[in-house]
Amino acid sequence: MIKQTLAIALLIITHGVKAQSSQTLSDSEEQQIKKVVETFFQGFHKQDSTIIKSTVADNVVLQTTGRNAEGKTQFRNEEFSQFLKSIVSIPDSIKFQEKLTSFSIQVDRTMANAWVGYEFWLNDKFSHCGINSFQMVNFDGKWKIIYLIDTRGKEGCLD
Repeated sequence: MIKQTLAIALLIITHGVKAQSSQTLSDSEEQQIKKVVETFFQGFHKQDSTIIKSTVADNVVLQTTGRNAEGKTQFRNEEFSQFLKSIVSIPDSIKFQEKLTSFSIQVDRTMANAWVGYEFWLNDKFSHCGINSFQMVNFDGKWKIIYLIDTRGKEGCLD
């Protein structure tokens, strides 16, 4: 009976240690994923296509959704190359900033999602807000964005 009790206690302790190390790994992965998003936006704000490209996988998919003035849902795909051209061609006379307001990150094995709230400011005036949803895959130890969709709107932003 003592051997069985010791075996059960050892199993519980071992399971607890494994769960702790798994949580530490998850926290580390979450930080890596957050860093990819932050690096993406560093490149965005610097208008540096090389930095942005370093965060994405080949054939990344970009999409956006929101409502038009009549309240109808709009949805469109954007070519990554066009996105880069539009960012790097913004004139110096235009100041833009996407302020990240929240992060919610979920990870399972080689897949992750970062749900990132934002406010977009143009020439120091509020433009719109929404969510960026980044889907990522871990390619041999390096997280890359494979899919990005965002929402855009003006209501409920600065509450």
